[in-house]
Amino acid sequence: RLQKLKEMFISKFGAAPKFYARAPGRVNLIGEHIDYCGYAVLPMAIEQDILIAVEPVQTQVVQLANINSSYLDFSTNVNNIQINKTKPQWHNYFLCGLKGIQEHFGLNNPTGMNCLLDGTIPPSSGLSSSSALVCCAGLVTLRANGKTLSKVELAEICTKSERYIGTEGGGMDQSISFLAEEGTAKLIEFSPLRATDVRLPSGATFVIANSCVEMNKAATSHFNIRVMECRLATKLLSKSKGLEWRKMLRLHDVQTKLGVSLEEMLTIVEEVLHPEPYSAEEICKCLGISLEELHSQILSQNMQDVSTFKLYQRAKHVYSEAARVLEFQKICSKAPANALQLLGELMKQSHISCREMYECSCPELDRLVDICLQSGAIGSRLTGAGWGGCTVSMVPTDKLNTFLKNVKKAYYQTDGQRLAVENNNLFATKPGRGALVFVEA
Repeated sequence: RLQKLKEMFISKFGAAPKFYARAPGRVNLIGEHIDYCGYAVLPMAIEQDILIAVEPVQTQVVQLANINSSYLDFSTNVNNIQINKTKPQWHNYFLCGLKGIQEHFGLNNPTGMNCLLDGTIPPSSGLSSSSALVCCAGLVTLRANGKTLSKVELAEICTKSERYIGTEGGGMDQSISFLAEEGTAKLIEFSPLRATDVRLPSGATFVIANSCVEMNKAATSHFNIRVMECRLATKLLSKSKGLEWRKMLRLHDVQTKLGVSLEEMLTIVEEVLHPEPYSAEEICKCLGISLEELHSQILSQNMQDVSTFKLYQRAKHVYSEAARVLEFQKICSKAPANALQLLGELMKQSHISCREMYECSCPELDRLVDICLQSGAIGSRLTGAGWGGCTVSMVPTDKLNTFLKNVKKAYYQTDGQRLAVENNNLFATKPGRGALVFVEA
């Protein structure tokens, strides 16, 4: 693969690349939609990745090309980076990483570059291809400009810079991309960012299956509406408990300020919030503010037209999912005899909560989860933002081949389009290593 990339680079740019950078995709084993609420998540890096060959150049131009001809070439002046939020094209994710490093160091005349990209992460599949590209671009820009940063600093810069494209993510994808290590999943905690090894139990293999429903979270409002609903739930819960609600942004902050357990937070959600959707007017009444203040001070620009918000369901999902993450880690560290059954149960509960409380599943994902469970998985759930993308299943290693055969037959071979791409869309994976730069040996 590296040789092919090098040859294509030479034929495109007329010189050999000076170095390469790679950033992996990730699968989140448990802990969906809670990183931006301040809670720990439990992902692992996968072997699929973004690989970029780079030659720094004397001009102030960045030229981007992709091995996949369906992604068009792009070039721009490095002193005039424009990121178009309305069209999340591939090169804009590269520009996010580039701009993040430029701004962090205040680079006035950053180095121009020729870059050729090769990606093996299926796009819009919930395996973090876009964040891997942002991370890889950040790494490339850092190296080309002769700067250094720690992995934690890089992860934090790339998390912030992906917001240039309009995605209000929480930092899981960028953190695992940089902090991953081969052979271990990670518990990733935020503020401050830290990663702890989680040894997965032996006897099981994690399998990714793509529903073949594409979901680009930057192109949809679903994701950002959920972020806002969690923020509004934070405000209402804080106000009901006499906290300084204007300063509270994340559901985790409420728990920290009250000094209570996740179980107690779930009880508070039941007491304070009602399951019926809230109108903007009702939220204003609860907070004692005007509609004008809600729109100008709390709702983000792209949320101005949303008229109803589900606060009870979103808060309930976040607090219960945060508890499942900690339980998952505990089972992995204690490794009881029935560890696989217990972990499988948590994965199933997580999917039900994503489907019913967070409403981020879709009929194809639900069907795929059912097929995976019927085909021998001990646990299965959607992974990534949802609304399409992939499932992750925990399968007894000795039943892996039968499992793959059954899922192929039940999900992929019933549909011509899915069948054509089945090899890239159903695969076993193990924890891979994080992002790195290397000079060709």
